[in-house]
Amino acid sequence: MRKVLNEKFFARDTLVVAEELLGKFLVRKCGKREEAYLITEVEAYDGHLDRASHASKGETERNKPMWGPAGYWYVYLVYGMHDMLNMVTGPRKYPAAVLIRGVGEFRGPGILTKALQIERTLNNKKADKKTGLWIEDRGVVIQKKDIQKSPRIGVRYAGPIWAKKPYRFFFKV
Repeated sequence: MRKVLNEKFFARDTLVVAEELLGKFLVRKCGKREEAYLITEVEAYDGHLDRASHASKGETERNKPMWGPAGYWYVYLVYGMHDMLNMVTGPRKYPAAVLIRGVGEFRGPGILTKALQIERTLNNKKADKKTGLWIEDRGVVIQKKDIQKSPRIGVRYAGPIWAKKPYRFFFKV
């Protein structure tokens, strides 16, 4: 079974979507080559009150995709060198996204975007076959007991409350 996930899947609670992305496949098509990678690690950024989220400072040109619609990519540059791949989630006008941190053998959001040739040209593009980057459900089910949660990585600037939120989800393959 190969089902491309659409806005209906992503337009739900960000924490639910983040956890349910584990076991789905990030599919990248470059030219005639199509490759699929099991999603193993994600982080949720949930709303304008989330001080670790780009949305906490209000809507800007950079973070505009976070305000919807769901099912679109939010790709931005961090530290002047790494593109970060996020999926916009939740209802329109509610700024939320899930950072894809690990897929297949690629661990780390900057590593996976380099390996899969994901660049900011995909920012604010719909996740579908036309853009060459989408997410599929291929029937893999990750048991709740196998999902681990922890604080997000690299968000100490958000303060002790938001930095310690268990918004990172992952499992061991």
